[in-house]
Amino acid sequence: MPNTLSFLFLLILFCAPPVISLRPLSPNPCDPKTLPDPTTLRSDQTTVLINGYSESRIPLLRSIAASYSASPSIAAVLVLWGNPSTPPQTLALLSHNLSSAPISVVRHPSDSLNSRFLPRPSISTRSVLICDDDVEIDPKSIEFAFKIWTSNPNRLVGFFARSHDIDLSMRTWIYTVHPDKYSIILTKFMITKIESLYKYSCEGGKEMVEARAVVDRMRNCEDILMNFVAAEEGSSGPVLVGAEKARDWGDARNEGRRQWLRREMREEEGVREVGLSSRRRDHRKRRGECIREFHRILGKMPLRYSYGKVVNSVGEQGLCEKGGKLVFCDQQVGI
Repeated sequence: MPNTLSFLFLLILFCAPPVISLRPLSPNPCDPKTLPDPTTLRSDQTTVLINGYSESRIPLLRSIAASYSASPSIAAVLVLWGNPSTPPQTLALLSHNLSSAPISVVRHPSDSLNSRFLPRPSISTRSVLICDDDVEIDPKSIEFAFKIWTSNPNRLVGFFARSHDIDLSMRTWIYTVHPDKYSIILTKFMITKIESLYKYSCEGGKEMVEARAVVDRMRNCEDILMNFVAAEEGSSGPVLVGAEKARDWGDARNEGRRQWLRREMREEEGVREVGLSSRRRDHRKRRGECIREFHRILGKMPLRYSYGKVVNSVGEQGLCEKGGKLVFCDQQVGI
């Protein structure tokens, strides 16, 4: 008997509609003539850009893309496929227009991580939601994050944060996690204005060309470089938002997986191990090297710290006795 993942994949394969043509990549994404008129861009919705590479993640990616597509804040979902060897028939499984927002695939000619920030004439919104293919966010949190971005359009908004810092003993920049401050929003989920794509990919002269070359050489750190770009332009740090339910399937620490993944450990590891941070034990060290390289190349450190997290509701965590019961102090219990 086939396992659940295999059955799901076969079901999609044989029940899917005829092959849908994939969207071609613009021959010159940095040509200003190909960019949409800013006055025509929508501000009430955003466009999702999901980075995809591993064919083993397609069932999960299809589910995540459909979830984004169903959100009223999403105008369209673009799956940015960076594996040149994947057959077109396989990618056609990801494209459909049965949901509220259409899902389509843009196939890139290379696996460069810089490609996820290329300007795209097909985008019709003022912002883009850039995310990974192994992170599930509940619909309510997606709506809340987009609402926060509309109030902070010049800042990066997301659910996953990290920080830069300086090692005084070594006198060098490092990549780390602080309990009380942050300066980097990860592309696991990042909302930014559409102009950031053009600034990342097309502006900055030879310095940005060299910085993007670091991303290609490291096969990492495109999110850090985008944070450099956004912080330099906005002169402010990012905004961290609290999510009600956020499942990062690519995190090696992730436990309590869904039953259909738990049944087959082999399939489960296949989903998890393709993540950059899972495959590289020196992940944090390499990202610290990226920060140092970007600082050297660009000649400045634009990253700025932010403090606190924006949450959808505030509830007391203290326990109070009401009606003979211990409950959270903000709950009302009849006596």
